[in-house]
Amino acid sequence: MSVCKIPRIIIAAAHSGSGKTTITMGIIAALKKQGFKVQAYKIGPDYIDPGYHKIASGKIVHNLDTWLLSETELEDFFINSSQNSDIAIVEGVMGLYDGGKNGISSTAEIAKKLKATVVLVLDVKSMGDSAAAIALGFKKYDPSVNIGGVILNRVGSLSHEAIIRHAMEKIKIPVLGAIYRDAGLVIPERHLGLVPTTENEIGKIVDKIASFVQDRIDLPQMIDLAKQSLPLSTSHSEPKFLEDSYEVTIGVACDEAFSFYYEESLKVLETLGAKIVYFSPLQDSQIPEVDGLIFGGGFPEMFAQQLANNQKMKQSIQAASKSGIPIYAECGGFMYLTASLCDFSNEIHPMVNIIPARCKLNTKLQTVGYVEAKSLNDNILANKGDLLRGHEFHFSSTEPIDDNFAWAFEMKKVRTGIQYKAGYAKDNILASYLHLHFIGNRQFAKKFVLQCKEFASKS
Repeated sequence: MSVCKIPRIIIAAAHSGSGKTTITMGIIAALKKQGFKVQAYKIGPDYIDPGYHKIASGKIVHNLDTWLLSETELEDFFINSSQNSDIAIVEGVMGLYDGGKNGISSTAEIAKKLKATVVLVLDVKSMGDSAAAIALGFKKYDPSVNIGGVILNRVGSLSHEAIIRHAMEKIKIPVLGAIYRDAGLVIPERHLGLVPTTENEIGKIVDKIASFVQDRIDLPQMIDLAKQSLPLSTSHSEPKFLEDSYEVTIGVACDEAFSFYYEESLKVLETLGAKIVYFSPLQDSQIPEVDGLIFGGGFPEMFAQQLANNQKMKQSIQAASKSGIPIYAECGGFMYLTASLCDFSNEIHPMVNIIPARCKLNTKLQTVGYVEAKSLNDNILANKGDLLRGHEFHFSSTEPIDDNFAWAFEMKKVRTGIQYKAGYAKDNILASYLHLHFIGNRQFAKKFVLQCKEFASKS
């Protein structure tokens, strides 16, 4: 049995936009500068925030999610991944009690499962004693969530800070720090949230935020709270490489346009014996010599012209598709493989054209949230009738240009129960807006690797 005694803290907030990502990144970087080995985590199906925490910590950052992973998988994964670290810092998602239907994967739910102390970030701009009322309400809403203190964000002045600290003293909730308003501490955003680290110079911002946090947050007090976390235990061991591995090579599209991957999800493929080789649809002229291809999510719309102009890469993918190589694509990768992509300026860009559909970017978010996908037919990941757990988050929409379009899934939104057909699955191709985590979908990862092995044996 493995026992986890690592000190751990969860940085939560009252609502999205409170500044918890910036503050979490600063705490991680400040602790690292002090010599701590910090293992960072992000709650929920987020690809962008972990990139910032990876720069701050210098280590791979992991996602914790109770829809994408089972409760046992999540606990085992946390215990195994936090080994050899001095402290675990977990960033929450949205507001503390917000999540999917019935609180699925909310920060509060995961805080209880990990027996971790919560520090609540409060945006106190234009607020006085009301900040204490909010903090008290969050503390009393679910007494089983251990809120150890608050961090005040966007404080306006010394007198503003003093007013709120006095109010917090009356309700006996510790104030661990106060961050003043500073435009230099803002991370750039766009339609899917923060701009990915692959597209901006974040190093200087991280250093500035770390210095600010070190001066304005009581890190020793935070560490003491983290040490109050109760031990976790598991009887399961970390998955190892299989003795009889499948020995295949899988090419993974990875560059500024395609960067949405859970690193531990790709590691599942490696435990099955797959060798991961990265390539760039933006920069490279052809795919590498591989037995399978994966195109993850990202921002192809921001690089649509460059992707369209790379004719050699598109021809290379088309040839690979005709050869029968297994091709799996999620969201941005799905968009890239269609016939064309219409960007926010209504300019149409020709894409790879191995999926008979057109994509268009819309000004409004089309869908976001957890989904259950029922496979309509056998494909390279699943068998007909199989249920896959994942999530969707996209501004684009897809229009089939084939009357006999091969729909991949019948989707069901977890929150509303709404059902609809989605994605494309035919022969060696499976693509959709669905994002999966292979830790929670190991059997589908195994089938994909087996499909790659079968293709390699015929090549």
